[in-house]
Amino acid sequence: MKVYSFKIPKKPGANIVVQKDEGKAFYDKLHQHEEIQISYMLKGNGKLIVGDSVYSFSSGNYFVIGSRIPHLFKSAIDQEKVEMHSVFFSLDSFGASFFDLQEMDELRPFFKFANTGFKLRDANAALAQTMERMFGQSNFYRFVSLMSILKEMSQMQKERLSVFVHSKDLSLDHGERLRTVFDFVMANFHQTITLDKIAKLVHMTPNAFCRFFKQRTNKTFFSFLNEIRVEHVCQILMEKKDISIIEAANSSGFNSISNFNKTFKDIKGTSPTKYLNDIA
Repeated sequence: MKVYSFKIPKKPGANIVVQKDEGKAFYDKLHQHEEIQISYMLKGNGKLIVGDSVYSFSSGNYFVIGSRIPHLFKSAIDQEKVEMHSVFFSLDSFGASFFDLQEMDELRPFFKFANTGFKLRDANAALAQTMERMFGQSNFYRFVSLMSILKEMSQMQKERLSVFVHSKDLSLDHGERLRTVFDFVMANFHQTITLDKIAKLVHMTPNAFCRFFKQRTNKTFFSFLNEIRVEHVCQILMEKKDISIIEAANSSGFNSISNFNKTFKDIKGTSPTKYLNDIA
């Protein structure tokens, strides 16, 4: 396996791959693959980086990640077990023009949103059951189940995961540098991270690193870092009802409450206090 490109294991002749991931953590290295990925979170929580954006994930979430979109799932460090069911398939799994057929018109919304990835806004127990059944099905019925999932998701409310549609072709060197940065940030976002330190990590000058990161994510490094920190605050507030906003902010790397309040509102569009009241 190359550092950045991930090859989904397939049995000979298999066009649809179903996969169960369970354990202490998911595969948490920045990676991409040719296949479109449909994932359902059965258990656990953490953060998802996809394309140019950062999200929290928790049990009951559905995510669709388009072909060759860089992404990683980082489980919360206190998780005893995480579990995710996924389905992988390619646009050409059933022939180069299969999804261009007129009979596939009702699936257009799925592929339109899959191009940048999406999250379903509402939970759907029936979808989870369909995905669960796929593990024991023959190739034919697995195909039927996939079509059913695509049809259902096409009709559901979606939230785009990545706004910036960038080139998905990254060199091995560039991909490894981004992976190194993301890995470091995910492990150390609660500490002080300077531009000099992160630039040296990937053997670049600060100015060169700033250009490199902005060109490949459409945002500055510190914007990305703040998104990671804010998402961590949100996770803490949802999971630990007895912790204060200031404590959550301090444990997520914010050293100034005024800076935290402004950053939180810029990213979430609401104040930390209102956010906490809304989820209470």
